[in-house]
Amino acid sequence: MVYPPPPALTWVVAVLMTRPEASQITACSVPPACFCHRKYPYLLRNLSIDRPDQVWCSDITYVPMPRGHAYLCAVMDWHSRKVLGWALSNTMGTDLCLEALEMALNSTGKVPEIFNTDQGCQFTSAEWTGKLSGLGVKISMDGKGRWMDNIFIERLWRSVKYEQIYLFEHATLPALHGSLAEWFERYNHWRPHEKLGNLTPAVVYQAMPATPKAA
Repeated sequence: MVYPPPPALTWVVAVLMTRPEASQITACSVPPACFCHRKYPYLLRNLSIDRPDQVWCSDITYVPMPRGHAYLCAVMDWHSRKVLGWALSNTMGTDLCLEALEMALNSTGKVPEIFNTDQGCQFTSAEWTGKLSGLGVKISMDGKGRWMDNIFIERLWRSVKYEQIYLFEHATLPALHGSLAEWFERYNHWRPHEKLGNLTPAVVYQAMPATPKAA
């Protein structure tokens, strides 16, 4: 989901919107073939998510730049809120999502039980669903128009935009990539969350589930 910029930057957005490429900033231009992609049920309703790697989630967001735009995809562990992988590109294809997924898989050495996304064409593509199915992951998708079904990653977008993207000008993709790398590092390792008992996402993710006591 795309959040509006702070009032002080409204004029910047207005200028960007006058450019020819402004027509490309919609959430997703869905080609006709996407309507044939399989949609999966939402598996998280009434599910108790109480451990790392039980559920991962992902989403894509639009990033404005002085000369053009970029797209950011992130993979997050639902329980700990840790960002496990992310990718940046000036195009919004399935490759962007697969790059973020590969980073998450390689950085953790783990595979989630369930992976939740929206019904965007990248996440319903055969490349994406085939990758998850091949790993033995259960696929879950938000209800149509139900951004609340993926609430934690929506909150992540709001934080990164208001705390980093909107505050600094990033003229190139490498500059933006470096800035985001620093922000995600702080988010994972230095930023405590009240809902996590004032622990950081990295600490909660690394914590092992309590072993049941013997009777």
